[in-house]
Amino acid sequence: MDLDGYPIRIGAVSYLNSKPLIEGLDELVPDAELILDLPSRLADDLARGELDVALIPSIEAFADPDYEIVSNACVATRGPVLSVKLYTRVHPGEVKTLALDEGSRTSAALVQIMLHDRYGVTPKLSMLPMGSGVEDSEADAILLIGDRAMHPPQEKFHTVWDLGQEWLTWTGLPFVFAMWVTRAGTDLGPVADALARARDRGVQEIPNIAQREASGLGIARQKAADYLTRNLHFRLGSAERNGLKQFHRLASRLGLAPEDAVPEFRSSDSTSTINAPLTTLTQS
Repeated sequence: MDLDGYPIRIGAVSYLNSKPLIEGLDELVPDAELILDLPSRLADDLARGELDVALIPSIEAFADPDYEIVSNACVATRGPVLSVKLYTRVHPGEVKTLALDEGSRTSAALVQIMLHDRYGVTPKLSMLPMGSGVEDSEADAILLIGDRAMHPPQEKFHTVWDLGQEWLTWTGLPFVFAMWVTRAGTDLGPVADALARARDRGVQEIPNIAQREASGLGIARQKAADYLTRNLHFRLGSAERNGLKQFHRLASRLGLAPEDAVPEFRSSDSTSTINAPLTTLTQS
């Protein structure tokens, strides 16, 4: 798709976990239009052609055979992620109803996989709207993601899962929550390279990002900095790609992703190693 003469529309997530990926992006590509929204809404906008490239949930990258991953910048974890939590009022094996955070799709798929494959349960699903808390749902289990998951609820729960840690314990692999995706044939010009450059800048600027964002989230600056440095990482390497392959395999087995729609990687900069199809990778 030739976008000559039109601003490239970039969709990014409005959560703290994505701030290092867009640090200075407006300066690197001043002619682009940067749109911030929930990850689930960004996925819908990319699918409708209302965005040219977007940081979308990894489950959504499996949704269309024309999708390509355009950068080795991502949101991933190798352990506790802090901002993706499942709260259960009963034992996980007894969960019959599950309320899903409105902003979540990857985490929603992940928690369904874990409940099904580890405990044999398939709960009835409902949506927890933005602005609502765990106290607004009577479900047996509630999934929270993003900034609001970083505030522990007042209620005492039977079990609390940090999904990043649960995935690592279960599979031994990192988990990729979101990545930059476009449609095959879309000419992004300098944007593809700028995404990696913005990530590199953002990682260096994490202390300043934490200082800037913490007060608005109602958390301490150090907690924000620790979250961005200890709970998350932002490079899509070979282990992360293997984690994506495993996630796709499990999701497709439950009908949560098509079996044959695995995105290929489009090389975006000179240091990138993302030039091989995900389907060629083997699990470590």
